[in-house]
Amino acid sequence: MAHKETRSPDRPDGDRIAKLLARAGVASRREVERMIAEGRVSLHGKVVETPATFLESLRGITVDGNPVGKAEPTRLFAFHKPVGLLTAERDFSGRPTIYDALRNALPQDTPRLMPVGRLDMNTEGLLLLTNDGGLKRQMELPSSGIPRTYRARTYGDIAESDLHGLMEGITIDGVRYGEIDADIERGGGKQGANKWIVMTITEGKNREVRRVLEHFDLKVSRLIRTSYGPFDLADLPRGAAVEIAKQDIGRFRSSLPKDSK
Repeated sequence: MAHKETRSPDRPDGDRIAKLLARAGVASRREVERMIAEGRVSLHGKVVETPATFLESLRGITVDGNPVGKAEPTRLFAFHKPVGLLTAERDFSGRPTIYDALRNALPQDTPRLMPVGRLDMNTEGLLLLTNDGGLKRQMELPSSGIPRTYRARTYGDIAESDLHGLMEGITIDGVRYGEIDADIERGGGKQGANKWIVMTITEGKNREVRRVLEHFDLKVSRLIRTSYGPFDLADLPRGAAVEIAKQDIGRFRSSLPKDSK
C-alpha cells in the first residue's frame, strides 16, 4: 500500500494538484509538474503557477482549456507489444506507436492509459498500461524492487559463471547495474552459439538487458519481456490487450513497499 504522507499542522488540506491529476489519469506526477511549468493547467481560469498547490477536488481545474473529470477507479491492462512500435503517444517522424495498435486492442470505453515504463522499438512482450498516474509511478520506482523478466535470443559464447556473477551486480561504462538473475534457458537440445538467456532485473534502467548482454559480446537478435511483477505475458496474442482484475491490482498494490509513493 502506498505510504500516506504525514501531515504537518500548517499544511493545507487536500492533496497536491499533481497527485490529483495523476490519479485522474491526466499524466504521471512528473509530467503534470512539467505541464504546470508550461502554464497548461488552470484553476477557475487562472494559471496554476506551482505544483505545491493543494486541492480537495479537481473542481474548476482545466488542462489545455479542457475540464478535468473526477478520478476514475484504477484500471490496469496487459498489452503484448509487437516489435516496431514506439512506446510513445506520438512520433513527429511518423513512426508507428503503441497507441496505433491499442486503438484496435482496447474496448471503446477505455480511459486514457499511460505505459508503465517503456519497451524500446525492437523489444516485444509484456507492456502494462494504467489510467492511474500514482500507480504508474509506484511501479516504475527502482525502490519498489519489482522484478521484470526477459527472454533474450543471443548469438555468441558466454560462461555460465559470468551470468551467475551478475547476482553481484556489474558496472558498465560507469553505470552501475544492481543484482541480475540470469541463466541459459535449457531447451532439451545441444546448445550452440545461438541460445536463449533468461534475465530478471529489478531496476529497469534504460536498455539494461541489452547493455549487459552486449558487454559480454553477445549479439541480441530478439528480446521479449515475459513478466512484470506478478503479471505474466502467458499466451496473450501479439498485439492484443487484456484487463487485469481489480482484486489482482489490489493484492499487488498492497505488496508494494510503503515508501514507494
